[in-house]
Amino acid sequence: MEKTHIQLWEECLKIFSDNLPQQQFDTWFRPVTSLSYEEGNLTLSVPTAFFVEQLEERYMRIIAPTLMRVYGAGVKLFYVYKPAPEAPVTQQSERPSAAVQPHPQSPFQAQAALDFESQLNPKYTFENYCGSVSNKIARSIGEAIATNPKCKTFNPLFVFGHTGVGKTHLIQAIGIRIKERNPQARVLYVSARLFESQYTAAAMAKPSRVNDFIAFYQSIDVLIIDDIQDLMHKPGTQSAFFHIFNHLHQNQRQIIMSSDCAPSEMKDMHERLLSRFKWGMTCELESPDFDLRREVLRQRASQDGLDIPSEVLEYIAANVTDSIRELEGIVVSLLAHATVLNREITIDLAQSVLNNAVKIQKKTVNFDMIAQKVSDYYNIDSDKLFTKSRKREISDARQMVMYLAKRHVKMPVTAIGTRLSRSHATVLHALKNIEERLSLEAALRVDIEKIEASLTASPV
Repeated sequence: MEKTHIQLWEECLKIFSDNLPQQQFDTWFRPVTSLSYEEGNLTLSVPTAFFVEQLEERYMRIIAPTLMRVYGAGVKLFYVYKPAPEAPVTQQSERPSAAVQPHPQSPFQAQAALDFESQLNPKYTFENYCGSVSNKIARSIGEAIATNPKCKTFNPLFVFGHTGVGKTHLIQAIGIRIKERNPQARVLYVSARLFESQYTAAAMAKPSRVNDFIAFYQSIDVLIIDDIQDLMHKPGTQSAFFHIFNHLHQNQRQIIMSSDCAPSEMKDMHERLLSRFKWGMTCELESPDFDLRREVLRQRASQDGLDIPSEVLEYIAANVTDSIRELEGIVVSLLAHATVLNREITIDLAQSVLNNAVKIQKKTVNFDMIAQKVSDYYNIDSDKLFTKSRKREISDARQMVMYLAKRHVKMPVTAIGTRLSRSHATVLHALKNIEERLSLEAALRVDIEKIEASLTASPV
């Protein structure tokens, strides 16, 4: 008796289940069903376009031979999936897809706009954002977006600059101004690290949670993502963000991002995402100039009720040049000395505070430090990392060293291999292996967080 298309697909699922970790099978294959198999054309139903991309990019090496084994040579694969709410006509994947089915209502659509938590810090307004030549262009563009959100000339807005130059304040000020003018607007501020954490949790839960995650973000009117560079080395999260970005941009929703580097300097970020980052306006927040530093000091002192003589303001502004956050920290220290110790604020006091501040230097993480911290964490002899031992605990720790050396020291792959007496290919394999495990293993993510914390906490 000839098997039905459902029975044939069940055979495929059995093969996938036998050859994949249970979590991966449950997430990416269990929700997929067979709609038909006619004249060598297999049509599968998948939840979303995101599923198509994941199957094509991550699992085609097992899908292709399995289909050939079950259906025979020449089988052609088609997909049917449901578009996200308000999305334009669903695009075809690399393999053809069949007709689009009606989509269900998003579970997030019922949420009233007034109940929507934007996660914006109310103190980050344009009114207390100090301006100068160093941030004039970025501020002007931000105010233009906030004043007229319907104008999409600057969509997306990509703001970059090193730590402490005011990126977070500026991008949140845009969101606050938009909410002031339109309280109904769904404005959301989120850090890239939180976005990645939410996606990972959704991917590890039942498959529908990934769909809910994407649908929720596609319902946003103004999406503000801070520290977008944290999505580097996160291919799965990047793919999810790609679909969200496309939907928002195609539906004239505003996207605002900040980063500590320009798009051209981002490594291990999908090219298709980088090209989209450049669609709108990219502008740099430069290091604060003298006038801006003095104004920040004056404003912060005024907010704290602190009277700082002009000569002290100028002395601090002339000597603290890199970061606005550092300037604000100096004011806090002066306030403590003035109130707790009942001292008059003078240049001598400012000099004393600055001398203490400059002793706190940013530690330089190096390869040897990483190797030692990883060894300590896993309670193994660090010398064994450099041997040819293939014991599981040694091999796993060695791969962790490779991953952290690439991430924190930015060492070339060949240099990492040389230090550990391993080939270029072995290091590449290790990096890929850690990245893939991170999306599936919560325990591994905890290990990395704890090791990274120990690197930060360790002395110079």
